[in-house]
Amino acid sequence: MVTVVTHPLVQHKLSLMRDVRTGVKEFRELAAELSMLLAYEAMRDLELEPAHLQTPLRAGDFPMLSGKKLALVAILRAGLIMTDAIVNLVPAAKVGHIGLYRDPQTLLPVAYYNKLPADIAERRVFLTDPMLATGGSASAAIASLKLAGAQSIKLMTILAAPEGIAIVERDHPEVDIVTAAVDEGLNDHGYIVPGLGDAGDRIYGTK
Repeated sequence: MVTVVTHPLVQHKLSLMRDVRTGVKEFRELAAELSMLLAYEAMRDLELEPAHLQTPLRAGDFPMLSGKKLALVAILRAGLIMTDAIVNLVPAAKVGHIGLYRDPQTLLPVAYYNKLPADIAERRVFLTDPMLATGGSASAAIASLKLAGAQSIKLMTILAAPEGIAIVERDHPEVDIVTAAVDEGLNDHGYIVPGLGDAGDRIYGTK
């Protein structure tokens, strides 16, 4: 299932990120803010259970997270901005990292790093990558998570292309995708059009 978050704040911040005039500092801040807004939707189905608490006026049963363990896993490098922001909302979550880069010639993912929580199989996993373009990196990362024993995986991305969505749905039909927008498609270099450029370069000022 693909969920496109159409909230006005999400769409406004995404448009600012698209603007070529947006500088590194503002782009980075917008990416973090947008990640937290997306997390509200992605985590909408977290389980709650009643907890008996004493307010300043009287005692009562009030909803709290049931204690289900969470993991935030970033696809390096651009996914870091998302996990770093979302961990502020769920500070008890463990954070993992999967290093992948896209070969500029073949556009296929190449793995170079993998560090996940030892108990990943017991956690609900939220995989982060700002751009779901060809879908190769996301699909490979999901495969790595499954190999490590992950049972519940949700992909969070700021921007997606139909081609990338199709690959993830083909390879991992049980994985839900949460995104701020689905753009027209990819150009000859595998970039999302109209997109927002290379998210990693714009976050870290490397181009």
